Amino acid sequence: MEKQIPKHLKGEPLEFYKSVVADFEIEPHHQKLLTMACDCLQRVIDARADIAKSGATFKDRYGQLKQSPSCKIEVDNKILFARLIREMQLDVDEPDEVRIPRLKGKK
Repeated sequence: MEKQIPKHLKGEPLEFYKSVVADFEIEPHHQKLLTMACDCLQRVIDARADIAKSGATFKDRYGQLKQSPSCKIEVDNKILFARLIREMQLDVDEPDEVRIPRLKGKK
């Protein structure tokens, strides 16, 4: 079955998606997890861009230094990305026999 590439993916998340689909046999439910991981990667990229533009901190109306909300968005999505990758076992050389995805050509 040919995997449909989500239309909203672009740039680095799209390249990551394509590389995973090219290297692994993934089931439809794993395709959803992969799409979520790519969405997280895009949020990390967007948050980094915002931090680069606006800075990691700002002063509130009382003059107190506060962390930019983009810092939390970046951290939260890095954690979620790592968990999704681990759930799909994309973080190991050889996934467990009983779990998908398997490397293509390895049975």
